[in-house]
Amino acid sequence: MASKEPEQQPQHREDEEAPAAEDEDTGAQVAPIVRLEEVAVTTGEEDEEAILDLKAKLYRFDKEGNQWKERGAGSVRFLKHKETGKVRLVMRQSKTLKICANHLIIPTMSVQEHVGNEKSCVWHARDFADGELKDELFCIRFASIENCKNFMEKFQEVAESQQKKEENEDARATASLLDKLTVEEKKTEDKSGEDVPVSKEGETVTEPAPADGDKKSEPGSSA
Repeated sequence: MASKEPEQQPQHREDEEAPAAEDEDTGAQVAPIVRLEEVAVTTGEEDEEAILDLKAKLYRFDKEGNQWKERGAGSVRFLKHKETGKVRLVMRQSKTLKICANHLIIPTMSVQEHVGNEKSCVWHARDFADGELKDELFCIRFASIENCKNFMEKFQEVAESQQKKEENEDARATASLLDKLTVEEKKTEDKSGEDVPVSKEGETVTEPAPADGDKKSEPGSSA
């Protein structure tokens, strides 16, 4: 039995068979329709340096629905301010770069492993990701147990360092106050000593004679 050939055969176009013409340089210059100017974009992170940067997925606990809700997947970082030394946690979504977590790490914070999952951990924070401070319970999940442990260790290390930093600042403030009080007391003593006449050895200090109008009457004298 003879094989049946396809009813439609590919059609060859003349432009495909013809050899491609070489590009010709006409010398014409086309100016851009719109000229775009460079715009400086500030992220608010210019004065900070990253001391931790890990990929993860973030969740927050919805109290009304009593369930975890995903906030986004991206890069979570600890940013340390170059002048103040304060550290904040910032997480942005990978594609949109939208901030899904933004809060300081303070001494009262603590992080702990999420029950039943060694790749996840949870913590409370006063977060500012939505433009206002909110009490949030966060849960973050990493791709490996090692990354989760690194995050928790760094979190606790930062919280402890902030505690020591606050104690040092309090100690410096107290010392400065004591120095100020000492200087004020010394000035007061010096000022009170200026009114006391000081006589040299062998000299007699006499009080100035009162004016005529200020003469005192002798006891027993008649008017």
